[in-house]
Amino acid sequence: MTTPHILPSTLLLSAASLCLASCHNAGDDLSFAHQGDTLTVVHVGREARFVLLPVQENQPEAQVMLGDVPMDVRLAVDKVDYTVPFPLRDGADSLVVRGLAANAVAWQQMALADTFDVANRETFRPLYHHTPAYGWMNDANGLVYKDGEYHLYFQYNPYGSVWGNMHWGHSVSRDLVHWQHLPAAIERDTMGHIFSGSCVVDSKNSASTGKDNIIAFYTSHRNTTPGHQRQQQCMAYSSDNGRTFTKYEGNPIVTPFDGLENFRDPKVFWYAPEEKWVMIVSADKNMRFYESHDLKQWAYMSEWGEGYGPQPNQFECPDFIQLPVDGDEQNQKWVMIVNINPGFVSGGSGTMYFTGDFDGHRFTPDTAPNVTKWLDWGKDHYATVCYSNTPGRTIAMPWMSNWQYANLTPSNGQFRSANALPRELKLYTAADGQLLLSAAPVAELEALRGEAQQVGDFTLGEKKVNAVGKDGAFELVFTIRPSDKGRSGVEIYNEKGEKTLVYFDAEKQRVVMDRAESGIIDFGKGVQPHQLETDASKRACVDGLIHFVNDFAHATCAPVEKKAEGHEVRIFADRSSIELFVDGGRVAMTNLVFPTKPYDRLRFFSDGEAHVENATIYTIKL
Repeated sequence: MTTPHILPSTLLLSAASLCLASCHNAGDDLSFAHQGDTLTVVHVGREARFVLLPVQENQPEAQVMLGDVPMDVRLAVDKVDYTVPFPLRDGADSLVVRGLAANAVAWQQMALADTFDVANRETFRPLYHHTPAYGWMNDANGLVYKDGEYHLYFQYNPYGSVWGNMHWGHSVSRDLVHWQHLPAAIERDTMGHIFSGSCVVDSKNSASTGKDNIIAFYTSHRNTTPGHQRQQQCMAYSSDNGRTFTKYEGNPIVTPFDGLENFRDPKVFWYAPEEKWVMIVSADKNMRFYESHDLKQWAYMSEWGEGYGPQPNQFECPDFIQLPVDGDEQNQKWVMIVNINPGFVSGGSGTMYFTGDFDGHRFTPDTAPNVTKWLDWGKDHYATVCYSNTPGRTIAMPWMSNWQYANLTPSNGQFRSANALPRELKLYTAADGQLLLSAAPVAELEALRGEAQQVGDFTLGEKKVNAVGKDGAFELVFTIRPSDKGRSGVEIYNEKGEKTLVYFDAEKQRVVMDRAESGIIDFGKGVQPHQLETDASKRACVDGLIHFVNDFAHATCAPVEKKAEGHEVRIFADRSSIELFVDGGRVAMTNLVFPTKPYDRLRFFSDGEAHVENATIYTIKL
């Protein structure tokens, strides 16, 4: 990911030290002392929780400071897209703004407030997927289960709907379905942005901060000279069940021994055979392993990964899990989850994995470097990591976007991006002998099922169903025995003819999701929409490759094993996304869609004779 230039933490200014060029007031609440177009002191006239900052997304970043940590905010110059709340500490009587002209519209629209309205006004905000209350979100961080709560921390910018100001945002759930938003748990500081990482429950009090405290590990990121950066691993601990964290006074705890600049996203887990903690850090195109007994002092052990997977790629957000093969607890394998950008088979960001053995010091994969296994075959499944402290289950949570267009997806400015549905991972042996991961929707999601509309059993041809779900949110399940020729599947569409197709391709033995005519598609780079190829067979998968319309508007595909009994299909639609799971998650495919009216119709189709059984549509019960 790219990061903005960070101002030096030594920028501490007071009104008394300034030779002011101009001053003006915004009522009795705020007054502004301008020093040309480079510096403004904002005087706060009464106690309040927030200053509401007007944002214009296409403007350069200005810096807003309360204390010694600058926040990058795209303050409005000539129009206001939306506002964001900037918290004021008790007793704060001023803040400093750098880089905004004295005649900018932001000064007229800035205001004090004690509340901030987070009511949903977004056309494309999902109904049952996790999203931030407002602001930007990317990678899931620090996933941990404790005392009946699933903690979802995430990369968070509270000061805009594009990337920046990385904090750890925070939401909690008791069922992985319904989420409560909480204040940001770890804020950007003088060491830099708070990048991705992991959490553990310190049941042994290894860190001597308190038994059963939640310990967070994260990357502090800071730009140094232009074009260069420093990334170091840090820790913090929480004694209030993850609500607030105290940063360890000895940070950083791990630095790259060779000055490596891409060195981030620590994953920490307990390795019982040697009674020690292990940390994995993504190190450019490798993973580095470290060990510790106190979670503070770490020793380097080994490195793995150079040359593995498609090239070129950047390793990010590792996870390392041990799973039974085909449910056999006596036969277990380690799985290295690697998120790469770029390098995905359909372009941009994706999640791959490798199976193998781990002796406590070194990972040895089962496959050659050029063998790539994808956890999800859609364009919008990235930064996938797993919950810790969930014995007997391995639950993964992806970010639902792609760095090719993540900052550009349609938004009214209240929020941008969501998490994909949580999935339970299992390791199985495929027909060709490969060890593969399945990723099935967690069982808790069945609690969302409302009214069931029975579509039943039928032979294709074609069958249409209208009045599907509400607001484009529904679950569709069926079993299909595809035709032996051509395409067999379902078209999900609206009255305007915007559509997403999901079908089995008999000739190539794969399943395809085609979103090239799904709605708003013209924000991806590449060929423009007026050049759209209307023949789906040409824009889908040609000889194993993708025919691109642009970065967003095209089809994704995955290989499927032929099954005489047919394939079990589950499709989750939620306003701006479609997630496909085939045969219990042996194929998963996650894609964003932006229809200008909600999808509310289905058309089952086939080029030959195909059979559908037990087709059922579930409305969503929130």
